[in-house]
Amino acid sequence: MSDEFYNLKVKRGSEDIKLDTFKNKVLLIVNTASQCGFTPQYKGLQETYERWKDKGFEVLAFPCNQFGEQEPGSDSEIKLFCERTFQTTFPIFSKLEVNGPNTDPLYLHLKKKAPGIFGSLDVKWNFTKFLIDRNGNVIKRYAPVTKPEAIEKDIEKLVQT
Repeated sequence: MSDEFYNLKVKRGSEDIKLDTFKNKVLLIVNTASQCGFTPQYKGLQETYERWKDKGFEVLAFPCNQFGEQEPGSDSEIKLFCERTFQTTFPIFSKLEVNGPNTDPLYLHLKKKAPGIFGSLDVKWNFTKFLIDRNGNVIKRYAPVTKPEAIEKDIEKLVQT
């Protein structure tokens, strides 16, 4: 059990949420943006969430405005956009930073446990995805171009264990 992961806190509005809320669940953590070429992946994220949520799977979306300022809205505007446009029902957390001096502790952890190509720690763009097992271990990082549907075989393996 990864206590390091489960001791982390994230924000949803004014609320601090400890990640141990998601203990024993398989998680797909995604940095998102509403005005990105990859924004249509919200549809695939919702479909993947619907397909696996009853087996202990969650999608956790973290809006980020660091890539081309493609997430300019407030937390409430982002949530409303996602619900109206893609009928999202998975949790969308407060905006955070995934790179640089103000990197959120969650992303410091994810990047350290699953570096990118050539060992790079930076998140390259919106919709980079991290798959976490039921014990809080970071299993894999996926590039922004990887559609949620392409991850489902990996999700299926984890929800069945």
